[in-house]
Amino acid sequence: MSSTTESETASSPAPEAAPEAPAPRRFEDLPEAAQRALKEAQARRKEIDARQKALPREIDGRGGLEPTRYADWEIKGIASDF
Repeated sequence: MSSTTESETASSPAPEAAPEAPAPRRFEDLPEAAQRALKEAQARRKEIDARQKALPREIDGRGGLEPTRYADWEIKGIASDF
């Protein structure tokens, strides 16, 4: 059984519609510096992924990605210095 009555539910404010998110910008519409930064970041990610694949397979390890793949100890997006 519900403890709310019809009069309570009728007086509740209706949820407002969320505003639409702006359309994502196209790569070509970005400033030249932003395009260059995105290309450099993509190249760094490819290099990191290549180094990750080149590592020997770990047997009975902790699982998951190598925590030092970004040249710092990282787990779940948080970098630490021990």
